[in-house]
Amino acid sequence: MARKTPLTPLGVAALGLLVERPMHPYEMYQLLMQRHEDRLVKIRRGTLYHMVGRLAAAGLVEPTGTDRDGNRPERTTYAVCPEGKAALEGRIKELLSTPVNEYPCFPQALGEAHNLPSGVVLGLLETRLTALEAGLAILNADAAQATSRGVAEKYWIDVGYQQHQLRAEIQWVGGLRANIAHGTIPW
Repeated sequence: MARKTPLTPLGVAALGLLVERPMHPYEMYQLLMQRHEDRLVKIRRGTLYHMVGRLAAAGLVEPTGTDRDGNRPERTTYAVCPEGKAALEGRIKELLSTPVNEYPCFPQALGEAHNLPSGVVLGLLETRLTALEAGLAILNADAAQATSRGVAEKYWIDVGYQQHQLRAEIQWVGGLRANIAHGTIPW
């Protein structure tokens, strides 16, 4: 079945897991959270179940069986179809090759920061720097853990990209804060 709309980030994550092996949505959710994929994709268990249902309706995945563990509800296991693997590969190729302006909020806030007193802006930038540095520390710990476990870097290359992005933003925001504080940028 042909897809008319591109795969969402959650759809890409779900198909990526099912390429590894057939599994049920709850297992997929647990694995995504264990791998800290929520840094890249907004993950909610109910949304993931709905996404798997949409992928099945589109002919990209198919149920392979249902099992029950004790008193728990039945769980349907899904496997990726050839069409699903092709859709995943196509979307990954598109995402890797084509820059997209995702309209992040921070540049807009910077464009309107002049509406706040400089002291407030300095305090807010300091708060942002603290949060960015905490995020970088988490990524550094994740990279160290992956390295110590011998996980091939190709499986966590996104962490390196995020580290680079955070380091660049930390440097830029720190420089902006210093320029405002020293009057290099008159406020």
